Amino acid sequence: MLRLALLLAFWLTGAAWAETRLALVIGNSTYTRISALDNPRNDALDISVALEGLGFDVMLEIDVTRERFGTLIETFGTKAESADVVLLYYAGHGFQVDGRNYLVPTDAAIGSAADVASQTMLLDRLLQVMERSDGVKLVFLDACRDNPFGTVVDDPRLGTGLARVGTAANFLFSYATQPDNVAYDGTGRNSFFTEAVLHHIYTPGQEVAQMMIGVRRDVLAATGGKQIPWENSSLTRTFQFNTNPETISEESMLYQIAVDERDGELLALYLDRYPEGAHAQEALAFLDTGTRTRALGAVDEDARAQRWWELARRSRMRPLLELYIERYPDADNRAEAQRLLSNLPRPEDAAPGKICERLATHPRDATAENRGVPFSRLQQNAFAAIQACSAAASRQPELPHYTALLARATAASGDLERAVVFYVNAAERGDLRAMVSLAQLTERGAAVPQDPARALALYERAAQGGSHDAMINLAITLLETGADQPRALALLQRASNEGSAKATFNLGVLAQDGVGAGPEEALAYFRKAAQDGEPEGFRAAAILLDEGRGVPRDPQSAAIMLLRGAAEDRGEVVQQLSTDTDQWTPQTIRAVQGLLKEAGYYTAAIDGLPGSNFTAALEKWRNGGFKPAVLQ
Repeated sequence: MLRLALLLAFWLTGAAWAETRLALVIGNSTYTRISALDNPRNDALDISVALEGLGFDVMLEIDVTRERFGTLIETFGTKAESADVVLLYYAGHGFQVDGRNYLVPTDAAIGSAADVASQTMLLDRLLQVMERSDGVKLVFLDACRDNPFGTVVDDPRLGTGLARVGTAANFLFSYATQPDNVAYDGTGRNSFFTEAVLHHIYTPGQEVAQMMIGVRRDVLAATGGKQIPWENSSLTRTFQFNTNPETISEESMLYQIAVDERDGELLALYLDRYPEGAHAQEALAFLDTGTRTRALGAVDEDARAQRWWELARRSRMRPLLELYIERYPDADNRAEAQRLLSNLPRPEDAAPGKICERLATHPRDATAENRGVPFSRLQQNAFAAIQACSAAASRQPELPHYTALLARATAASGDLERAVVFYVNAAERGDLRAMVSLAQLTERGAAVPQDPARALALYERAAQGGSHDAMINLAITLLETGADQPRALALLQRASNEGSAKATFNLGVLAQDGVGAGPEEALAYFRKAAQDGEPEGFRAAAILLDEGRGVPRDPQSAAIMLLRGAAEDRGEVVQQLSTDTDQWTPQTIRAVQGLLKEAGYYTAAIDGLPGSNFTAALEKWRNGGFKPAVLQ
C-alpha cells in the first residue's frame, strides 16, 4: 500500500515541475492600419491561464507594437537560457514572403513589399533566441490568416498563410493549419485552433504529439475539413504538458465524481453533455432513486477537491467550475478557477455559430468541447437549430460547415428534400460531413436517386479531404467486395494515424485474423484504439493478453486493461467478469482481484473465482471508485 499512497499523493498535489518552463504568449487583435481580429487577445489570455496552471513562467503580451517586439525578444532570450522548456504562442496576423514568415505588430504600416522588413517581426529572430535553451522548444502559430494588406501589397512573393519552417534539434512547430493555407478566426471567444488546444492541453500523461492528433481531429471536425492543423517536429525527447498519471476520459471522470458523491446536479450535467454516453443509463437510474444528497462519511476533502479541479479545468465546463468554486471556497486552486471561469463565455452570450454547433453537430464530428447531438434529440430542437445555423451560415459564408449543419437540422425537421439542397451546396464548397451524408443518402436512394457510383465518388472525395468516416466506409466496401485489400488497409491506416479510434480498432480486428498484420500488431492496435477513445479496445487487448493469442500471456496487463475498460465502456466488462468469469483464465481473474483489493474494494480470497464480493468490488470500481494509481 506504500506504493499506492506515494503515487496518490503525487497525483493529488499535482506534478512537481522538476523542469523550468518558460512561455512567451502574444495576442495581437487591435491593429491600427489593417483589419482588426476578434479572437487573438482572448486566445492569448486563455492560453496564458492554462500555461501558468501547468507550471510555466508566462510572459503575456497583448497588442504588441514594433518597439515592444524589439525589447521583449531580448528579455525572452535571456530567460530562455536557463529554461528546460521554452514555448512561443502567437495569435494574430502573419504572412510569408519568399518562404520566410513574418509576424505583424499592431502598428505596422506597410505600403509596399519594401516595408516588410522594417514594419514586421521576422519569426526567425524569435526562434534564434529560443535556441539559447538546450531544452525542448515549442512554437504554436495561430497566425495563418490571409494577406492582411489586401491589394496594397500586391507582390507575387507574398504567399498564402505561413511557410513551413525548417527546424534545429528539439523544436516542435505547430501551425493552426497546413503550410501555405489559411486559418479561420473562429465563431466564439477563441479561434478553432486555440479552442482545441485549450481542451486538450490539460490531459494527464499525454505526449505533445498525441495532443496534437486530438487538436487536429477537433479542428477538422469543427470546420468540416476546411482547416487542418499541422506540425513539424525535431524533438529528441518526449514532452507532456500535464505530467500527472494517465487517467480516464472526461466523460467517465465526470460520472465517477457524480456517483461517488451521489450528486444529482452533476449527474444531470453528465446527461446534458453526454446524452448517449457510456454511463447514461446508470446516471438515469441513480437520478430515479432520488439520491441528490452528497455522500457523507470519512473522506479526504482535499483529495475530493483536487479531483474536481482536475476535471473542471480539463473539461472547461462552466457549470462545473461554478460548482467547484461554490463548494470549495477555500481550495488552493480557487484563484486560478476564478480566472478560468471569467474567461469562459456564458451560454446566453453565445454567437449563432456556437449555438448551431451545440444543437446540430453530428456525433461522428464530436470534439472535446462538443460531443455531438443524436438525431432523435436534434428532432426535438430542430426549429431552434435551423434558426441558429441559418444565421451562422449567413455570417460565416466562408465556412460551408454551417450549411451542412443547417442541412442536418432541416432533415431533422422532416424536410429531407430541402436538406439535400443544403447538403449539395455544402459538399460542392468542400464540407466533408456534407459529402458523407450526401453519399449515405445516395446509397439508400433517400430524397435523391439511388446511385452507388455517385455515392462512391462522394466517399472518395471526402476521404481525400481527410474524412475518417469516408475512409472507413470506403475500406469496408473494398474489403467486402474483395476489390482492393491493400488500399482498404491503407485507408484504415491513414485514418488510424490521424486519430480515428474506430479505424484503429478495425485494424486490430483484421490483424488478429492475420489480415495485414499479426497478433502482436493487433494488441498494439487495440491499445491505441482504447487510448484514442474506443473503450472496446480495452477488452479486445485483454483477451489477447489473457489467452496468449500470438503474444506472451500476461495476466497482470490483461487485468489492467479489463479494469480500464470497466470504467470506460457501457458495462460489458463488469457483466462479463461477473457472470461469465469462466471465459477468462483464473490467473487473470486473480490479477483483477488483487488490483481491486489494493484499491480497498475486494476483501475475499484471491482465488480466481466469481462471487458476490467480486461483483460488488467491480461495481464500486465502475461507479465512483476508479483509482488510477492502482493501475500504474
